[in-house]
Amino acid sequence: MNHPNPAIIAQAATRRLPRGALVLFCLAYLLPGFIGRDAWKSADISALGFMAELAQGTAQWLHPSLLGMAPDNPSVLPYWLGAWLLQWCPGWIPADLFARLPFALLLALALAATWYGTYYLARSPRAQPVAFAFGGEALPKDYARAMADGGLLALIACLGLAQLGHETTPALAQLGFSGLLFYALAALHYRPRSSVVLASIGVLALSLSGAPTLATLYLSGGVLIHWLDANAGAEVQEQDPHKGLTNALLIGSALLSAGLCIGLGLWRWKVEVPQATWAEFSGALQLLIWFTWPAWPLAFWTVWRWRRQLVSRHMSRHLALPVWFGLVTLGSTLTTGSPDRTLLLGLPAMAALAAFALPTLKRQVAALIDWFTLIFFSGCGFTIWVVWLAMQTGYPSQPAANVERLAPGFVPQFSALAFAIAMAATLVWAWLVKWRVGRHRAAIWKSLVLPAGGAALCWLLLMTLWMPLLNYTQSYNALVRHTLDRMEPAGCVETLGLGPGKTAAFQVYGKLQLMPMQPRATCPWLIAEPGGDMSAPHRVDNTQWSLLAQVRHPADSSETVLIFRRR
Repeated sequence: MNHPNPAIIAQAATRRLPRGALVLFCLAYLLPGFIGRDAWKSADISALGFMAELAQGTAQWLHPSLLGMAPDNPSVLPYWLGAWLLQWCPGWIPADLFARLPFALLLALALAATWYGTYYLARSPRAQPVAFAFGGEALPKDYARAMADGGLLALIACLGLAQLGHETTPALAQLGFSGLLFYALAALHYRPRSSVVLASIGVLALSLSGAPTLATLYLSGGVLIHWLDANAGAEVQEQDPHKGLTNALLIGSALLSAGLCIGLGLWRWKVEVPQATWAEFSGALQLLIWFTWPAWPLAFWTVWRWRRQLVSRHMSRHLALPVWFGLVTLGSTLTTGSPDRTLLLGLPAMAALAAFALPTLKRQVAALIDWFTLIFFSGCGFTIWVVWLAMQTGYPSQPAANVERLAPGFVPQFSALAFAIAMAATLVWAWLVKWRVGRHRAAIWKSLVLPAGGAALCWLLLMTLWMPLLNYTQSYNALVRHTLDRMEPAGCVETLGLGPGKTAAFQVYGKLQLMPMQPRATCPWLIAEPGGDMSAPHRVDNTQWSLLAQVRHPADSSETVLIFRRR
């Protein structure tokens, strides 16, 4: 029989994931990437440059800029957060590390919002499992907690979250505040007062972080779902007796944030109609597949298995809300110039939707997920260890030669702390695999333990064993050092054609006093971006400037600057 509610779960399957283990697991995923690295090119270091300009008072707080260049993403709040931290940064702490603190909290906010959002969606009456004839079905709160554990594991398992979720960019701020808005709308029937406040904060902060259109669409759809939900009355003790006032307040907060963004010039037309070509379609499909893996197949399975509730005349908010967030995000991904950073915002809702597939998975499907995950992440972890061993010892010779070819001049470094952390993580992964294949009590979230654990393992190994190599290849520090070696100490340096990333790198890491090239400027040095054939820009007057050197990034020949000295 195809029951309209496909969730048939016994109380024994709602085994709770230990809170201490869950918190430690989240910290093991969250902290690597925020600690012990340089700002990477180019969005990461560019954002740091805008923050530094605000902290130094050389840019307007309502219109952040970097040597007169406006950010690609029209936002203010993420730059404010970093600038405030830079102003309070002690001298003994690296400035870029201190500026990452609020962004680490934003990632923690996204993780927590996903857990609580999934929890309150699973508390919905139509999300509850089928009642058994003689009892024994899952209790509502225990079922909701187990589903929330699954939603959090699904979010951490998403491959696209790893790098973008640890960068100091507006995209991470958008992720955190979109997760907050998702949680507030999910909990609206249970905590109406606090949810209205959090939703207002979420839509305003998301708008000030550069996504006012998405914030308005998210909230508008959530208000409509809240209004049409005919099942809130099933929980008389927890329903909102003032649904009309609640929706009015939410709409008012949306209008307020929209007006503020218009006044600040943050609401701009950024829609790019995709070309109807196979290359365009193939690129978008590949991004969707790998970026949201493994949440997307589970989310599609949820929509299929719960389709009777999704298309029925009675709205089921545990499906409608994450589906709405996912559709808005997907539409924006296809019409924006930065699809990966836009797709990042939909991960909390997609993870929550993926959680509702867990009660309906057959044993064969769960086993397939486990085996694929075990092979994939074990292979990735083994590769990371082999390459690290080759960097340290020169054996195996082929990986060592590949590193030398891709990163010429790189000198490997051994860190006992990084090695110990990586070894401990690998042993935990081995224990986790043993636990998963052994005999244990059934749990709804068990199918996502290995995907989330494998993603966290590989990210932690990269951020420990490979961190020196990644800093060497992915940051501008090597380029800055080689440039400073060719220049004598100077009072100021003019720039020509440098993008925000290189400009920020020379300011933050090079400690140079930069200014755009001007006719009346008298700086003794000029750093310029070369032309397409690596020639000097036409604006450089050969009677005033002499070319001193051409400096290339050791790991990326396309990252090149020209050094001129005033005659």
